[in-house]
Amino acid sequence: MKIKSVKTHKIILGDNLFDILDKYISFIEEGSIIAITSKIVAICERRIVKSDKINKYELIEKEADFILDDSKKSKYGIVITIKNNLLIPTAGIDESNGNGYFILWPKNPQKTANEIRRYLKKKFRLKKLGIIITDSKTTPLRWGTSGVSIAFSGFSPLNNYIGKKDIFNKRLNVTKANVYDALASSAVLVMGEGNEQTPIAIIKDVSFLKFKNGNPTSREIKNLRINLKDDLYSSLFESRKWKKMKK
Repeated sequence: MKIKSVKTHKIILGDNLFDILDKYISFIEEGSIIAITSKIVAICERRIVKSDKINKYELIEKEADFILDDSKKSKYGIVITIKNNLLIPTAGIDESNGNGYFILWPKNPQKTANEIRRYLKKKFRLKKLGIIITDSKTTPLRWGTSGVSIAFSGFSPLNNYIGKKDIFNKRLNVTKANVYDALASSAVLVMGEGNEQTPIAIIKDVSFLKFKNGNPTSREIKNLRINLKDDLYSSLFESRKWKKMKK
């Protein structure tokens, strides 16, 4: 697998996402994946709020699906939330590289991923092309950030090993490889977290990827979500008080 980051200008309010893609992506090899950070997608969608115009916690309440009620007491002032079935701080709202703005998640990242894939696939006459919209997240009990996918298109997000045998011929009962988050994490590592100005990455030579000629269906996306009772960490989630937010 090979990953190359793409240097751009400083993306600001007023920029157009597809103009950015036209300007900085001149060639895509068949069977590639384009990773794009959610931050530039959000900026181009005007999903930003001047930081002196609203209280951050009020904004988090508007954006989150669930809030861990007592997490405001955190020593870091971070609110633990669930948004789009992902455990993530502050509903994905970020201030870094925001130049005085809170940057939210894109309004509909899946719709945007589908549109980007359709546009680039047609422009470069490709049969196999994957798209990932990425963000950064933290991992409990670990320092540092890693990447996560908040939307994908054009490939199977999981490689299912259930029913297959391990190297000692033992049947695997629960194992699925999380391809879309693994690719996002690799891309985010290459794109960086500071002033690199590389919000796009091109991934190629991914032999284990199963491309699909179409966007993920709503059922496929729904099936990626684990019911709380089936989650490995359900006891941890259920032991705390979560506040469900009204939309």
